[in-house]
Amino acid sequence: MSSDRQVDLIFSHFTPRYIATGVDPNDLQRLIARIESWADWCRIWSDEAAKHEVLAQDALAKNRPATASEAWLRAAIMYHYGKHLFGAKPDEFAIAQAHMLRCYQLAAPGLRFPPQRLVIPYRDDFIYGHLRLPERAGPSPVAIILPGLDACKEELHSWSEPFLERGLATLTLDGPGQGEAAAKFPISLDWGGAMSAVLEVLAATPSVDAQRVGVVGQSLGAFYAPLSAAQEPRLKACIANCGPFNFGPVLPQMPDVSQDLFRIRAHLATHKQALEFAYSLNLTDEAPKIKCPMLIIFGAGDRIIPVSEGQLLADAMMGPSELVVYPEGNHVCFNIPYKFRPLTADWMLEHLQ
Repeated sequence: MSSDRQVDLIFSHFTPRYIATGVDPNDLQRLIARIESWADWCRIWSDEAAKHEVLAQDALAKNRPATASEAWLRAAIMYHYGKHLFGAKPDEFAIAQAHMLRCYQLAAPGLRFPPQRLVIPYRDDFIYGHLRLPERAGPSPVAIILPGLDACKEELHSWSEPFLERGLATLTLDGPGQGEAAAKFPISLDWGGAMSAVLEVLAATPSVDAQRVGVVGQSLGAFYAPLSAAQEPRLKACIANCGPFNFGPVLPQMPDVSQDLFRIRAHLATHKQALEFAYSLNLTDEAPKIKCPMLIIFGAGDRIIPVSEGQLLADAMMGPSELVVYPEGNHVCFNIPYKFRPLTADWMLEHLQ
């Protein structure tokens, strides 16, 4: 236990997530022991990330590219978690984000299913994704995977792998208000526009089948995924993992740093404006427009978004839906990745074949 309640709260909420997405449990124990103050959060995570960069450089010097890529990937994930809730310190955030992007790009060539950076024209600028292709002949169906409020496309690396192993391509995407796109584009309800832009790029990519595309989201990304399916009928299937039906009542129950990050990502000046805006993130009018099949996943032990939000989505849809609730699951079911990841990949494959 640290002397800072904020540090203890975030470790309490997110330790399963950190481990499930690539932080070594031994590194995590060292971080828990070292971080005494929230002000030191990003710096100490970044210090630990830099140690993996040293391992990568050492491996590269010894002509061990696979080992180097694995170390750079670990470094990228750790830089990400140093900044994921640190939006109130933009200078530290920007430095950690730059390190994360650099390390992920360095890792890419030596990884199985190497990520290819995709630049997607959107409005008067660009959004970005990582396209990964499976080991199969011919154009592949695609699962577009969306992060949540404080996540980013790089964090989704480990979740994308079960899809790839089953023959699906994956596109992990930073849309409006997310990751690399957050500074340019605030949180938005225009996910039909974002998905249309993505589908146009996929249609020009010979290695994928743009007629067989589904969308997957976690946490707030599991609000954006159904919203995308409602607004872009070319999407053939949708998976929502622990997402809000109406974000308005959810936001005040989240940790203070998460609430402030929502304000920052929405490009709003005050907490009051953010709380008011959160109520516009509501699927009441949009869910009846969803015609494609939907898989909704929840953990009954979710302390961030109540499982009742999943039932609201299932009840409001016009198309076929399946609600799976894991009694032991936490938020995004990160404490049972061996259950939700195979399920999502199998289900998407079955609906895009």
